[in-house]
Amino acid sequence: MSVIRRNRIAIGLAAGLAVVLGLGVWSATSGGTNSKPVAQTETDLGVLGDYGDVGQAPVLQEPAAAPQTPVQQQAPETPAAQPAAQPPAAAPVSSLKLVGKAVDKMGMVVQDGDGRTMYRFDKDTPKPEGKSNCNGQCATTWPPLLSDTIPQVEGIDSNLVSLITRADGKKQVAIDGWALYAYSQDPKPGAWKGQGIGGTWFVIQPSGKRNVECLPPGVTAPAA
Repeated sequence: MSVIRRNRIAIGLAAGLAVVLGLGVWSATSGGTNSKPVAQTETDLGVLGDYGDVGQAPVLQEPAAAPQTPVQQQAPETPAAQPAAQPPAAAPVSSLKLVGKAVDKMGMVVQDGDGRTMYRFDKDTPKPEGKSNCNGQCATTWPPLLSDTIPQVEGIDSNLVSLITRADGKKQVAIDGWALYAYSQDPKPGAWKGQGIGGTWFVIQPSGKRNVECLPPGVTAPAA
């Protein structure tokens, strides 16, 4: 074979080999830009294979949930305090006071809170309901002991004390049905200048009876 022919054959084989090698390299590097290099893929598979999870999708851990804040329970509402029940109004207390006591010469008498001597009028009607027959000018000279409430008593049986209604509608204090009066001419507390006047006016005792222990000259004690 001539030298020229051998050279042509060698060149042709070299060219063919070069084409084959070129195609091999191109096919190895043209698998796509997203393919992993072989060495890296093998490394990853080798690591996963050590734990028996080759080919399993990686498990993604969800972020830890924030701890729930416990709901604070509201204290039950305290019911509004109800106003305390008011006690029934007490009966009015009289500022008036009656005192049964013994005094010199006269013995047992009744005085008001100011020390004035109390009298009874024999022309009044004590039973069945007390009635005063001293009105007009009589009531000016002999002021009736008026009160809308039973007075406080000391030294007197409270069961004997009552109120009667006068002709003008006012209430007058009475002992055993006998209306009580003061005397406008008594000069001072404790005096009894009204004793025996007209033979009908007498100092009253805590029992309601007339007091005849000490009578002015010329006055005779009633029979009863």
